[in-house]
Amino acid sequence: MISNSTLAKEISDLMHDIFQRLDESVASVSQICSPEEADEYSKAVGRIVCPIVMEVMEPLYERHPALKPPNWDD
Repeated sequence: MISNSTLAKEISDLMHDIFQRLDESVASVSQICSPEEADEYSKAVGRIVCPIVMEVMEPLYERHPALKPPNWDD
């Protein structure tokens, strides 16, 4: 994965921003759309988040454990 610690930090911050935006989008859809639409959308977002976590974030934190947020493993 990424060996440069400065770049690793930038990527980590960017991924957390993406997670926050995706979470906000799920909340917005849940407030406006039907429960069925909200459930479908939430599942779609989950299919996006899982690969980011498993294929980007976990390897990044393995290489740069100091970047791992305190609550990451909860």
